[in-house]
Amino acid sequence: MKIAVTGKGGVGKTTISAMMARRLAEKGYKVLAIDADADANFAAALGIEIKEENIRPISEMKELVEEKMGSGEGAQGLYTLNPFVGDIPERFSLHHKGVDFLAVGTVKTGGSGCYCADNKLLKRLLNHIVLKREETVIIDMEAGLEHLSRGTAQGIDAFIVVVEPGQRSLETAVNVQKMAKEIGVNKVYAIANKVRGEEELDLIKTYLKDIELLSHIPYNTNISLADLQGKSPADLADQQTINTIDTIIEKLK
Repeated sequence: MKIAVTGKGGVGKTTISAMMARRLAEKGYKVLAIDADADANFAAALGIEIKEENIRPISEMKELVEEKMGSGEGAQGLYTLNPFVGDIPERFSLHHKGVDFLAVGTVKTGGSGCYCADNKLLKRLLNHIVLKREETVIIDMEAGLEHLSRGTAQGIDAFIVVVEPGQRSLETAVNVQKMAKEIGVNKVYAIANKVRGEEELDLIKTYLKDIELLSHIPYNTNISLADLQGKSPADLADQQTINTIDTIIEKLK
C-alpha cells in the first residue's frame, strides 16, 4: 500500500500517520514512513529520539542535491533531468520499532532564488518510492499536493484527509479532493479526529457527503499528552484507538 495523509495543520494527521505506520509494522508489514511536511514532526510521533538523531530533510542537503542533480557551482543553471535516487532511502533512513523513516522535506516555492533542482530531486525521489519500491509507504504531507506529479499521484493507493470538527479543516478536505481529481485521482478518503460526540460526527458526515469517511477517532487525552511527554501516540493509545486504526487498515487493503 502507498498512502498519502494530509490535512490542515493541527488536526492530528501526523499522529494518525504514526499510529498507522507503527501498527502496520506490528502486523509484519515492511513500512517506510516519509515526512514531507514543513512542520517535520513525524519522527517524534513515531517515537524516534530526535535529540539523539541528526535528522536533516533531503531538501536541505545541499551537497546531496548537487551530487544527484549536477547543480553545483559552475552548472550554469543546468542540471540532470533523471537523477538516480534509488540509493537515498537506504543511505538516509532511520529504523525504529519496525518502521524505516525518511525525512524528505517540502517543495519550495518563490522568494529566495530558484529551487528547480531541489524540487526536481524531491519529486523524482517520491516518484521512485511510490512506483518502484515494494513496501508499504505512509507519506505525511502538507495540505497541498505540490510534492506529487500526476504519475506519482496515480500510484498512490489512497489519499487520506484527516479532519477535525471545524469548518476550515473540512474545507481543506474538499479542496484536497478537488486537487486530487484534477490530477486524475479519485481515491480520497477522510478520517475524523478529535470527535467529541455524535452531533459533531453527524456534522462532519454531512459536510463531507462526497468523501468516504473511513472511521472516526474520539478525542483522547492520552494521545494529546503524548507530544508534551515526548512519546509516540502509538505507545499511549488505548485499545479502542488501536482497534480503530486496525479497521482503517483493513478498509484500505
